[in-house]
Amino acid sequence: MADEVRARKALPPGSRTFGAGGWRRTATRTWILRLGSSILIWTALMQLTSVWHPRPPKSSPAACFDGRGAATAGNGGRDLNGSTNLSVLDGEEHALFGSRSSPPALLPRRLYKSNGYLKVSCNGGLNQMRAAICDMVTIARYLNLTLVVPELDKISFWADPSDFGDIFNVDHFINSLRDEVKIVRALPKKFSKKIHTEPFSMPPVSWSSLKYYSKEILPLVRKHKVVHFNRTDARLANNGLPLHLQKLRCRVNYKALRFTPAIEALGNKLVSTLQRSGFFVVLHLRYEMDMLSFSGCTHGCSAKETEDLTRMRYAYPWWKEKEIISEKKRSEGLCPLTPEETAVVLRALGFTRDTLIYIASGEIYGGERRMASLRAAYPRIVRKEMLLSAEELNPFQNHSTQMAALDYQVSVASDVFVPTYDGNMAKVVEGHRRYNGFRKTIVLDRRELVKLLDLLQDGNVSWDQFSTAVMELHKGRMGQPTLRMVLHGRPKEEDYFYSNPHECTGSSRIRHTESREFDI
Repeated sequence: MADEVRARKALPPGSRTFGAGGWRRTATRTWILRLGSSILIWTALMQLTSVWHPRPPKSSPAACFDGRGAATAGNGGRDLNGSTNLSVLDGEEHALFGSRSSPPALLPRRLYKSNGYLKVSCNGGLNQMRAAICDMVTIARYLNLTLVVPELDKISFWADPSDFGDIFNVDHFINSLRDEVKIVRALPKKFSKKIHTEPFSMPPVSWSSLKYYSKEILPLVRKHKVVHFNRTDARLANNGLPLHLQKLRCRVNYKALRFTPAIEALGNKLVSTLQRSGFFVVLHLRYEMDMLSFSGCTHGCSAKETEDLTRMRYAYPWWKEKEIISEKKRSEGLCPLTPEETAVVLRALGFTRDTLIYIASGEIYGGERRMASLRAAYPRIVRKEMLLSAEELNPFQNHSTQMAALDYQVSVASDVFVPTYDGNMAKVVEGHRRYNGFRKTIVLDRRELVKLLDLLQDGNVSWDQFSTAVMELHKGRMGQPTLRMVLHGRPKEEDYFYSNPHECTGSSRIRHTESREFDI
């Protein structure tokens, strides 16, 4: 007892207040502090994991595919049956055929002093506008401009009222490029009120170099604050750009320009339906009224059809060439193959009668009458209208650009792509397929083909001679890796950047695969 008393006396002043209640309060405060610290640490960890994605081990299935979803194994990305497996796509390339389950973290914004605003009104069909958008983003990046979301063509032959947001995912377009260029949906209202006038409008010179844009366009932007390009087709050179800008063109084309969820979903359904049937070919049969009228190609048409096509050509003032000799253009390889010619060429190339063929095009001029021989040779011909219900297609009716977007997705995904004319869709799809691992695209040599076709029709060569000649002619025209042909001062005649963006496929990869065989 005496010891306890001495112990209490030995305690420092104030320590006696820590009775049972005091210890409970201290324990409660300690618990609250620990809980708060745990919450802070957990929040920090969640933030870190949202921006850091560890690489899968090399033994994982994803390691069998490169950055573009193409198999890197020795079989060239094909399964044992020889068909390309498109069911496995990595997170980046999946953007073309579907959306990710959760949005990626935003890229850090590139900070720069903007020299002004660039507005653009695209002209032409889907793929001409697609390439133009890539060019306009690149020009805005080079000149340090703020780009306004592009306007799409509503007045050309197609008369499609679709806006940019009806075709492409606007949010993804803006956010996926924020580390390169600032893109806004519209000019700021206060800025529009300030100038009180329409923006300075002009068409830039076709196939222009970067020097033209820095010397001629940049001073105009600085002067007027806003410059509007009222034409955008082929306004940037194919070659002579720094590597990082060429790669930016690819990034816009293959990553930023993602179709809307509705278009992607329906495109996915088309691709899945075709793939379930096995190997399939997409035939871009560009035998449509606008193309025949524009090109003046009337081979196989009746006198009445020729008259209608000529009248239409004169009705469109922006189609500059009016007097055209059809047979001369055909002999120069400047006309699309007719459906009848296409049937003969496909057979000569080795496609068997049971080949599943998807027709990617609008309405064929002449209708079923002109398609009869092609259907007789290949009964398994389908179109999107045959694979989808009227209810599914109804939202896209009278919107030719949106319908073309569906065909674009199927064309990129096909086992073989065969365009009968080297228009914008043929070129842009060819480039996309090269980017996706040099997928087979048969680029028809129409100039030589029409000679062979005429010889066959006149009985001057046998079928075996014709078929052998056609096969030999196209051995090196199957979408193999190659460098673009550059013709200084002749941009229209040289290889188009978007048909062969070799800067984005890797020169080492090109050298490695130059000797690969592309059998049909």
